[in-house]
Amino acid sequence: MRGQRSLLLGPARLCLRLLLLLGYRRRCPPLLRGLVQRWRYGKVCLRSLLYNSFGGSETVVDAAFEPVYWLVDNVIRWFGVVFVVLVIVLTGSIVAIAYLCVLPLILRTYSVPRLCWHFFYSHWNLILIVFHYYQAITTPPGYPPQGRNDIATVSICKKCIYPKPARTHHCSICNRCVLKMDHHCPWLNNCVGHYNHRYFFSFCFFMTLGCVYCSYGSWDLFREAYAAIETYHQTPPPTFSFRERITHKSLIYLWFLCSLCLSFLSSVALALGALTVWHAVLISRGETSIERHINKKERRRLQAKGRVFRNPYNYGCMDNWKVFLGVDTGRHWLTRVLLPSSHLPHGNGMSWEAPPWVTAHSASVMAV
Repeated sequence: MRGQRSLLLGPARLCLRLLLLLGYRRRCPPLLRGLVQRWRYGKVCLRSLLYNSFGGSETVVDAAFEPVYWLVDNVIRWFGVVFVVLVIVLTGSIVAIAYLCVLPLILRTYSVPRLCWHFFYSHWNLILIVFHYYQAITTPPGYPPQGRNDIATVSICKKCIYPKPARTHHCSICNRCVLKMDHHCPWLNNCVGHYNHRYFFSFCFFMTLGCVYCSYGSWDLFREAYAAIETYHQTPPPTFSFRERITHKSLIYLWFLCSLCLSFLSSVALALGALTVWHAVLISRGETSIERHINKKERRRLQAKGRVFRNPYNYGCMDNWKVFLGVDTGRHWLTRVLLPSSHLPHGNGMSWEAPPWVTAHSASVMAV
């Protein structure tokens, strides 16, 4: 096998050496000389990536993805405003259809107790959606202060060359480090970090509840509207007014937008529900989206050495939720979770200590 490989690579190496020798001569064609120079330049670049112990496959991947980072920094950043407007328009259209088309129908058909329940629940859900979305897009995620030397840091950021506290990561779109960064959300046009992570998750959770509520509550109206649209082309045509036809189509639009996965715009219930479940699992484990990948790699590395990885920020499922939601006492489940609340999260995002009411861990923790 080695003999066959040497027979194949031998002529290729000989041709390459001849090209390099011709490249040294001044009489060689300019095209050949340019190819030789580019080959040497590429060889020097490749060696520079692997010059010291800090270089390796990750450095090569970072260099290869620089064009992708440039595209993200200069293009997707501007699309964030479009995504925010899109969320507002889609949510506003559902609310407008509910008031203009659904409300007149349920006022004539629903009983008073059922009507009161729908009135209070729908407005409670809507208020929580609007509040948490507004807070998520307007609240800064938190940034490490620059110029201070009394901060406990674990590394130096390769991008901004500043000390990086525990659980802090650099966002290539915002072009700065973010405290307890989870990800950059284009639908918020903002990073999800220490100070707005709760607002982001609460928005996803209550938006999912709103989609399920609209989908389930408008099922009967959707079937009636769909049956009415099926009769539009009958002979003789039905005598529907213009307002009734608009109502039928609006009900179809509402149910499809909240229920079915037709495109990336109308897959609200499925995509948002899956995103909410995914973040709920991460919160239960005391991780962020970035830490999920880091801990997975660290777990494999220690497992190969016969050791067990332990996440220092995992206080237990229930205590993780208490820390995330900022629940100190029993009544906080009502005042801080089920009602709009702008309370700050536990800690300052730079040093991580277990709250006094957490029973799983009591000692301070540092990043791995």
